[in-house]
Amino acid sequence: MRILAHVCCAPCFTYPHKQLEEAGHDVTGFFYNPNIHPYLEYMTRLKSLEKYVGVKSVDIIYKDVYDIEKYLKGALESQDRCAFCYELRLEETAKTASSSRFDAFTTTLLISPYQKHELLKKTGEKIGDEYGIEFYYEDFRKGYRESREISKGLELYMQKYCGCIFSEKERYLRQKNP
Repeated sequence: MRILAHVCCAPCFTYPHKQLEEAGHDVTGFFYNPNIHPYLEYMTRLKSLEKYVGVKSVDIIYKDVYDIEKYLKGALESQDRCAFCYELRLEETAKTASSSRFDAFTTTLLISPYQKHELLKKTGEKIGDEYGIEFYYEDFRKGYRESREISKGLELYMQKYCGCIFSEKERYLRQKNP
Protein backbone atom coordinates (compact mmCIF):
# COMPACT_ATOMS: atom_id res chain seq x y z
CA MET A 1 0.00 0.00 0.00
CA ARG A 2 0.95 3.63 -0.44
CA ILE A 3 0.70 5.04 3.08
CA LEU A 4 0.87 8.66 4.20
CA ALA A 5 2.21 8.72 7.76
CA HIS A 6 1.58 11.75 9.91
CA VAL A 7 4.93 12.49 11.59
CA CYS A 8 4.94 14.21 14.96
CA CYS A 9 8.76 14.09 15.19
CA ALA A 10 11.72 12.23 13.73
CA PRO A 11 12.29 9.82 16.67
CA CYS A 12 8.67 8.66 16.58
CA PHE A 13 8.92 8.14 12.80
CA THR A 14 12.02 5.91 12.87
CA TYR A 15 10.41 2.63 13.96
CA PRO A 16 7.06 2.92 12.12
CA HIS A 17 8.90 3.94 8.94
CA LYS A 18 11.17 0.89 9.23
CA GLN A 19 8.29 -1.48 10.06
CA LEU A 20 6.03 -0.26 7.28
CA GLU A 21 8.77 -0.46 4.66
CA GLU A 22 9.80 -3.95 5.84
CA ALA A 23 6.14 -4.99 5.40
CA GLY A 24 6.40 -3.86 1.77
CA HIS A 25 4.54 -0.55 1.99
CA ASP A 26 5.52 2.61 0.17
CA VAL A 27 5.74 5.22 2.95
CA THR A 28 5.63 8.99 2.67
CA GLY A 29 5.79 11.15 5.78
CA PHE A 30 3.51 14.12 6.44
CA PHE A 31 4.66 16.84 8.82
CA TYR A 32 1.80 18.95 10.15
CA ASN A 33 1.98 19.95 13.82
CA PRO A 34 0.44 23.32 14.67
CA ASN A 35 0.23 22.21 18.31
CA ILE A 36 3.97 22.37 19.01
CA HIS A 37 5.02 25.18 21.32
CA PRO A 38 7.16 27.23 21.50
CA TYR A 39 8.10 28.01 17.92
CA LEU A 40 11.75 27.18 18.61
CA GLU A 41 10.65 23.65 19.64
CA TYR A 42 8.64 23.39 16.42
CA MET A 43 11.67 24.38 14.33
CA THR A 44 13.97 22.01 16.24
CA ARG A 45 11.65 19.09 15.53
CA LEU A 46 11.32 20.09 11.90
CA LYS A 47 15.13 20.28 11.50
CA SER A 48 15.51 16.89 13.17
CA LEU A 49 13.04 15.37 10.71
CA GLU A 50 14.94 16.96 7.83
CA LYS A 51 18.11 15.33 9.17
CA TYR A 52 16.39 11.91 9.26
CA VAL A 53 15.05 12.42 5.74
CA GLY A 54 18.57 13.20 4.54
CA VAL A 55 19.94 10.00 6.07
CA LYS A 56 17.09 7.68 5.05
CA SER A 57 16.05 9.30 1.76
CA VAL A 58 12.36 9.15 2.61
CA ASP A 59 9.71 11.27 0.90
CA ILE A 60 8.05 13.87 3.11
CA ILE A 61 5.21 16.27 2.50
CA TYR A 62 5.65 19.35 4.68
CA LYS A 63 2.61 21.37 5.61
CA ASP A 64 4.81 23.86 7.38
CA VAL A 65 2.03 26.02 8.79
CA TYR A 66 2.51 27.20 12.33
CA ASP A 67 -1.11 27.99 13.17
CA ILE A 68 -0.73 27.99 16.96
CA GLU A 69 -3.74 30.30 17.34
CA LYS A 70 -6.07 27.79 15.66
CA TYR A 71 -4.69 25.00 17.81
CA LEU A 72 -4.94 26.97 21.08
CA LYS A 73 -8.46 28.20 20.37
CA GLY A 74 -9.66 24.68 19.59
CA ALA A 75 -7.82 23.08 22.50
CA LEU A 76 -9.18 25.60 24.98
CA GLU A 77 -12.74 25.23 23.70
CA SER A 78 -12.62 21.43 23.62
CA GLN A 79 -13.65 19.08 26.41
CA ASP A 80 -10.53 17.03 25.64
CA ARG A 81 -7.56 18.90 24.19
CA CYS A 82 -5.82 15.68 23.10
CA ALA A 83 -8.91 14.57 21.17
CA PHE A 84 -9.01 17.96 19.45
CA CYS A 85 -5.30 17.78 18.63
CA TYR A 86 -5.55 14.25 17.20
CA GLU A 87 -8.53 15.24 15.09
CA LEU A 88 -6.85 18.39 13.80
CA ARG A 89 -3.69 16.62 12.67
CA LEU A 90 -5.27 13.38 11.44
CA GLU A 91 -7.94 15.22 9.46
CA GLU A 92 -5.26 17.18 7.60
CA THR A 93 -3.36 13.95 6.99
CA ALA A 94 -6.47 12.17 5.67
CA LYS A 95 -7.36 15.10 3.39
CA THR A 96 -3.84 15.12 1.97
CA ALA A 97 -3.74 11.33 1.61
CA SER A 98 -7.11 11.25 -0.14
CA SER A 99 -6.36 14.09 -2.55
CA SER A 100 -2.90 12.66 -3.33
CA ARG A 101 -4.32 9.18 -4.01
CA PHE A 102 -2.65 7.31 -1.18
CA ASP A 103 -4.21 3.98 -0.19
CA ALA A 104 -4.17 4.72 3.54
CA PHE A 105 -2.93 7.07 6.24
CA THR A 106 -1.52 6.51 9.71
CA THR A 107 0.29 8.40 12.46
CA THR A 108 3.53 8.04 14.35
CA LEU A 109 1.62 8.99 17.49
CA LEU A 110 0.75 5.28 17.67
CA ILE A 111 4.29 4.56 18.91
CA SER A 112 4.02 6.60 22.09
CA PRO A 113 3.14 4.93 25.37
CA TYR A 114 2.13 8.42 26.56
CA GLN A 115 -0.62 9.05 23.99
CA LYS A 116 -4.27 8.01 24.30
CA HIS A 117 -3.93 5.01 22.01
CA GLU A 118 -7.55 3.90 21.76
CA LEU A 119 -8.68 7.47 21.16
CA LEU A 120 -6.12 7.79 18.36
CA LYS A 121 -7.38 4.60 16.74
CA LYS A 122 -11.03 5.62 17.02
CA THR A 123 -10.31 9.13 15.71
CA GLY A 124 -8.26 7.82 12.77
CA GLU A 125 -10.97 5.35 11.78
CA LYS A 126 -13.73 8.00 12.03
CA ILE A 127 -11.77 10.48 9.91
CA GLY A 128 -10.85 7.75 7.44
CA ASP A 129 -14.53 6.98 6.97
CA GLU A 130 -15.32 10.69 6.49
CA TYR A 131 -12.65 11.10 3.79
CA GLY A 132 -13.06 7.69 2.15
CA ILE A 133 -9.55 6.53 2.92
CA GLU A 134 -8.36 3.68 5.10
CA PHE A 135 -6.78 4.46 8.47
CA TYR A 136 -3.88 2.05 8.74
CA TYR A 137 -3.75 0.92 12.34
CA GLU A 138 -0.76 -0.77 13.91
CA ASP A 139 0.27 -0.71 17.54
CA PHE A 140 3.81 0.57 17.15
CA ARG A 141 4.38 0.87 20.93
CA LYS A 142 6.33 -2.38 20.88
CA GLY A 143 9.03 -0.47 18.98
CA TYR A 144 9.23 2.52 21.31
CA ARG A 145 12.59 1.56 22.84
CA GLU A 146 14.01 0.64 19.45
CA SER A 147 12.95 4.04 18.09
CA ARG A 148 14.93 5.68 20.88
CA GLU A 149 18.00 3.59 20.07
CA ILE A 150 17.75 4.39 16.36
CA SER A 151 17.37 8.08 17.22
CA LYS A 152 20.40 8.06 19.51
CA GLY A 153 22.46 6.35 16.82
CA LEU A 154 21.45 9.00 14.27
CA GLU A 155 21.85 11.80 16.84
CA LEU A 156 18.28 12.99 16.36
CA TYR A 157 16.77 15.52 18.74
CA MET A 158 14.57 13.79 21.32
CA GLN A 159 12.07 16.02 23.07
CA LYS A 160 10.75 15.62 26.61
CA TYR A 161 7.03 16.34 26.00
CA CYS A 162 4.38 15.82 23.32
CA GLY A 163 4.80 19.35 22.05
CA CYS A 164 1.85 21.38 23.26
CA ILE A 165 2.07 24.12 25.86
CA PHE A 166 -0.21 22.14 28.16
CA SER A 167 2.00 19.05 28.21
CA GLU A 168 5.05 21.24 28.72
CA LYS A 169 3.37 22.80 31.76
CA GLU A 170 2.45 19.36 33.13
CA ARG A 171 6.03 18.15 32.64
CA TYR A 172 7.43 21.00 34.74
CA LEU A 173 4.75 20.69 37.40
CA ARG A 174 5.54 16.96 37.78
CA GLN A 175 9.22 17.81 38.27
CA LYS A 176 8.32 20.48 40.84
CA ASN A 177 5.88 18.24 42.75
CA PRO A 178 7.23 14.65 42.58
